[in-house]
Amino acid sequence: MALRLLEGLEKVIRGKREQLELLLGCVAAGGHALLEDIPGTGKTTLAKALALLSGCAFKRIQFTPDLLPSDILGTAVFNPREGTFSFKPGPIFANVVIADEINRASPRTQSALLEALSEQQVTVDGQTHPLVSPFLCIATQNPIEFHGTYPLPEAQLDRFALQLSLGYAPEAEERAILAAHRHGSPLQGLSPVATAEDLASLQKAVESVVVEDSIADYALRIVHATREHPSVRLGVSMRGALHLARMAQARALLKGRDYVLPEDLKALAVPVLAHRLVLDTRAKYAGTDRRELMTELAGTVPLPR
Repeated sequence: MALRLLEGLEKVIRGKREQLELLLGCVAAGGHALLEDIPGTGKTTLAKALALLSGCAFKRIQFTPDLLPSDILGTAVFNPREGTFSFKPGPIFANVVIADEINRASPRTQSALLEALSEQQVTVDGQTHPLVSPFLCIATQNPIEFHGTYPLPEAQLDRFALQLSLGYAPEAEERAILAAHRHGSPLQGLSPVATAEDLASLQKAVESVVVEDSIADYALRIVHATREHPSVRLGVSMRGALHLARMAQARALLKGRDYVLPEDLKALAVPVLAHRLVLDTRAKYAGTDRRELMTELAGTVPLPR
């Protein structure tokens, strides 16, 4: 099933197999993904393609400065005939939710997602409503356009299992993309290759992948290294360590293994941990790149014996 999803995604997003495998790993791990890149690189297209191929109920929310929390979560509607209120669910009640240009919404609206991303439930008017399962949020944002945007706070960034950047496609693939769009969008030719039950089964299988004690210690040493570096004001949290371990289990499963290797953790350190680093003021204004710093930190941690 994962292979069919990957093949379907490659019909739409060309020349980016590594990034597509990371996204599928996020799906298998039951996490949420943040796609951060310049305009026109296929962020929203990738999110829509995954939603279509998964065969799940999906909703797209276009984040804007005037978007309200109730536009996402839902609201209580008054029934004048019966004199009662009933809850009308918002678009967050779907298996796959596309939060497009998430940083364009106000901090108040962004905070409406915190409970959903971490606890798979929402609370409206004092009533808690569980979300559907499986639940996956794919958020997109443009990192270079700051007019009319609100940076995501660290607490919200920490809830995304990984951050991806697609970048420009290779030149040969760009020609293929032009040819593929001559007769319409490739999204029009996609059909579901999985179901919500398939995704739930895949996520359940990930839980059975073995993480030996030495591998778990290696993951924690990588996390601790981020907390001790002089350029980092706030290192990776325990939630980040949990995401790293679960993503490593998903990577191992998708590669046909029932156990995690050190190479799984090292390969995932940057996409899973880099966006969680909070740099100190000197490093921030010196132009330190968090991804490069995370690569350096992961390289300094000795492999388990």
